[in-house]
Amino acid sequence: MTEMRKTSVEELKQLAIKMRQTALTMIYKAQSGHPGGSLSAADLMTALYFREMNVDPNNPTWEDRDRFVLSKGHACPIQYAALALRGFVPYETIYTLREYGSPFQGHPDMKKCPGIDISTGSLGQGLSCAVGMALAGKRDRKEYRVFCLLGDGECQEGQIWEAVQTAVKYQLDNLFIFVDYNNLQIDGFCHEVMPLLDLEKKFEAFGCETRYINGHSMEQIVETLDEITLNKNGKPKCVILETVKGKGVSYMENVAEWHGIAPNDEEYERAMEEIARGLQ
Repeated sequence: MTEMRKTSVEELKQLAIKMRQTALTMIYKAQSGHPGGSLSAADLMTALYFREMNVDPNNPTWEDRDRFVLSKGHACPIQYAALALRGFVPYETIYTLREYGSPFQGHPDMKKCPGIDISTGSLGQGLSCAVGMALAGKRDRKEYRVFCLLGDGECQEGQIWEAVQTAVKYQLDNLFIFVDYNNLQIDGFCHEVMPLLDLEKKFEAFGCETRYINGHSMEQIVETLDEITLNKNGKPKCVILETVKGKGVSYMENVAEWHGIAPNDEEYERAMEEIARGLQ
């Protein structure tokens, strides 16, 4: 397996447009899915799958691959978009989201979809899986890394913090935690449902090396990944990404109702146009 060429920031920005359009098309065709959190995570997912992670679409279970855990499993359309665009599955399968027999189920299924390292969906549990993978890598003296994406509402779960404590205890500096901090969950704003307080300080206090960045700045994402992936200091890494739920589609942005509904024909056409223009 040869190391992937480092995709440029401008190329990543164009790929992020394709990622958003692909994810939204999946949801539209299925008339089911979660657009808000898929769109907010699109820029990070683009950088991970097209620049950072060492994976092989032709050998999805390659022993030395980097692992990815989508702990906020309901946002799977954006991961499926990455897998389709990277060639893990034929691109035309995007039109089968949530259909019987499809590799693209309503939540990631490692038994059905190549490139899924662990089935997720029960919020709060994914980080524990990622910690286990990272610990196994350390003990087996492997060089692979483990990347895990959390939702901000998910950080209200106590199991998240138990997992962080374990990662710190075992000095898992091969573990990279990302929080999609869009401040919205299914019932409304996070600070109204259950305040998260200062997530950056919380992860830091638990013992992680922590960053807080603009989750829609590809420049900041790439720069941060370049910095933290080289730092072998015995600390798990955590990046809090300030994002906008529904990013790229004006009528979805910061609207809680778009957590889990699909656009109609008119809404879909408008969304695809706005994403193509790279709405800021």
